[in-house]
This record gives sequence, structure tokens and C-alpha cells, in this order.
Amino acid sequence: MDHAVSWFATTFGNKISAEAVTFIVSLLPILECRGGLLLASMLKVNLLKAIPLVILGNILPIPFVLLFMRNILNFMRRFSVTRPFVEWLEKRAKNKSAGLKRGEFWGLLLFVGIPLPGTGGWTGALVASLMEMDFKKAMLAISLGVLLATFIMAIVSYGLLGILFH
Repeated sequence: MDHAVSWFATTFGNKISAEAVTFIVSLLPILECRGGLLLASMLKVNLLKAIPLVILGNILPIPFVLLFMRNILNFMRRFSVTRPFVEWLEKRAKNKSAGLKRGEFWGLLLFVGIPLPGTGGWTGALVASLMEMDFKKAMLAISLGVLLATFIMAIVSYGLLGILFH
């Protein structure tokens, strides 16, 4: 992730505003709020400006993923070129969803909120979509998870952990 964030910082950091780059990176799968906050820190964006940008950027695509992912995957499954990718993606999401079935709301919230590789709003939305979770319930769990991930990453990205313990 650090390499991708560095690439965005060097490629776009001096062409468009640091805030715009932060927002764009936060929209992207895999990078999401984690990458957005790392980038914002690298580009010296004030934390109080960065937080709403990364939250909005991370949450904005989620309703579309929840609403349309099943249809997109079903469409892609019809083509031999994309079928293996769809099957891999579904298998990965189902493996991630196995632990979420029991406490699906809290499980999804923590899955999105604890910033580990392969977790986040996009993956959470994919998992919720494949589990056919209620839209409002999934949206709330993912949104709260994004807030939690943003809080954790703000502490890490902006070095607040050191300030809190000194």
C-alpha cells in the first residue's frame, strides 16, 4: 500500500490539490481511508481537513457496490475471460464472510473497521452483497466501520500515538 500511496503523492501531489488527491485515493478499493490518510499525512494535509475527505471518499462508492455488485458479477460470469476472476472474487468474499454470519452487523463493522490488508469498505460491501445482507444494515455497519478505521489510521498516520503516550 505504501508504494501505491507514494505513487499517487509523487504523480498527482503537485498537479492537483493535496485535498483532491486525498479524496480520490480514499475512493479507490484497497487504498480507501487507510491510503487516503497515509497520503494526506505525506502531503501535509491538516488532520481535521483530511478526516472528512477520507470518510466521504471511502463511503461514497459503498451504496453502489451494495446495490449493483451481484448484477455486475452475474454479467461478468457469462464471459470465459472474466469468469475465473468472478469465481476467485466470490470465493475470497465467501471465505471472509464465514466468520461474519453469526454476528453479521458487528462482524461486518469490525471487518471494515480494523485496518488490515484485504479489509475495508469495498470488501465489506462485496461480502455483504454476497451474503444478501439488508442494505440499510450493511450500509450502517460499513459506515461505522469506516469511521473506526479512520480513527485508527489517524492515530497511526499522523503520529498521534506517540503524542498520546509521551
